[in-house]
Amino acid sequence: MSKEVALGLNQNWKQFTLLVIVNAFVGGMIGLERTIIPQIAEADFGMAAKTAILSFIVVFGITKAIANYYTGTLANRFGRKNLLVTGWLFALPVPLLLIYAPNWNWIIAANLFLGISQGLTWSSTVVMKIDLVGEKDRGFAMGLNEFAGYVAVAIVAFFTGWIANNYGLRPYPFYIGIGLSIIGLLLSWLFVKDTCHHVKLEATSSTIPLMKNIFWDTTWNHKNLGSITQAGLVNNLNDGMVWGLFPILLLSKGFDLHETGIIVATYPAVWGLGQLYSGKLADKYCKKTLLFLGMFMQGIALLGMIWANSFSGFIVLSSILGIGTAIVYPTFLAAISDYTHPDQRSKSIGIFRLWRDLGYAIGAILTGLIADRFGLVAPILVIGLLTVASSLIVKFRMRCARKSIVPFSHLHFRLT
Repeated sequence: MSKEVALGLNQNWKQFTLLVIVNAFVGGMIGLERTIIPQIAEADFGMAAKTAILSFIVVFGITKAIANYYTGTLANRFGRKNLLVTGWLFALPVPLLLIYAPNWNWIIAANLFLGISQGLTWSSTVVMKIDLVGEKDRGFAMGLNEFAGYVAVAIVAFFTGWIANNYGLRPYPFYIGIGLSIIGLLLSWLFVKDTCHHVKLEATSSTIPLMKNIFWDTTWNHKNLGSITQAGLVNNLNDGMVWGLFPILLLSKGFDLHETGIIVATYPAVWGLGQLYSGKLADKYCKKTLLFLGMFMQGIALLGMIWANSFSGFIVLSSILGIGTAIVYPTFLAAISDYTHPDQRSKSIGIFRLWRDLGYAIGAILTGLIADRFGLVAPILVIGLLTVASSLIVKFRMRCARKSIVPFSHLHFRLT
């Protein structure tokens, strides 16, 4: 087997590049909703309560979280590629449901399908890339993966906002989704190869001990894994707020749909582009340091939005938020892989992604309840403070991995 299968980015660059392209299509499906669904809720269905509007994110977050868990659990049994193709089949109805929705229940149904699809497709591409590259370039691999996904989110979010501003909220913005889902399915079905043999090869030389209880160790008991998991949950909690509340907040401050689309797209664009650099940092520097720094930057950016009013101010804050998220996102997955045996890696990643994407649902519910009761500013304050608190948990509970490469002061100097 070792003669036929090799680990490493250079050795597997063709399949790796294909998976990066596939993940760009996966991210594009999220971008369909990033700018205009809250406006559709108000304009087409007369919805005013923020809790009701954000219900689509709750459904998406819960279904994606569950799909993440089962993708990790079933990956070794059914194969990564089979789960990837299945995920694309669930994506096919999404743009059609959004185009023809006569009521809000159709939007909820679309997000049910989208959540399942995203859990299966994104989790599969993540695990397959980690399988291919081995330990050396794991952070860089995750940086490229998340770069492709979230730059696609930004591009599609911008274009759906632009199309909606010029041609209406429906149907034209969602035609993009029809093309994305069909091409993504064909690429995955015809050209992607499974990576099960790469996992078996890595497992033969791994010295990482097996966990007795993968679920609870990943969730909290293991100090490093638990710290990573809670930060992942809080990261997506604040992202769920930004997704659902940010467009409404910007429109309430007098920005039009075009300006809103630019500001909303800035965050995932910086997030995505930044991961080309930040993913490599995770291979070189202490992952604890990177997670603390990124989460702290997110919290400060969110709190700054309370006082922002200008277009340039929101662009700056969206950029800071994007940089913070770019630092933590590939680091999450690379760090989880550092502490799990290859045979348990897909399950541990699935459990991490279960909790991380439940953050979408928790963030949307919390945001909606607080916004309906206290206004748009209150949830930004609460979730900004929670994000800062999460960074402190990482700082005081987590420990650097075996190489403990660079102290915080040195890294801070290098980054500034």
